Amino acid sequence: MALTKDFKETIQARLQRDPAFREALLMEGVDCLLSGDVETGKAALRDYINATIGFDALGSLTDKSPKSLMRMFGPVGNPQARNLFEIIGHLQKREGVHLEVKAVR
Repeated sequence: MALTKDFKETIQARLQRDPAFREALLMEGVDCLLSGDVETGKAALRDYINATIGFDALGSLTDKSPKSLMRMFGPVGNPQARNLFEIIGHLQKREGVHLEVKAVR
């Protein structure tokens, strides 16, 4: 019987090789935050950060400690809006996308 990869490893590998998948996860994380599902949004962004830029490099960009950033996006983390939007801005720039909010009825 063949061993299977851990789910997170599989997602991380796909994020590293598939730009459309990375963009979709980034968009999903932000969309969840905007719709009030903060826990899912933080989890999606945490997975995105882990598989792409990493918390060390993000800490250098934002002048925040990597451990502090990890706590912000952890299950009990409560990032301030200023920090959250700064981080999302850096992630957009790194991914080469600009996310826009559109009203839908």
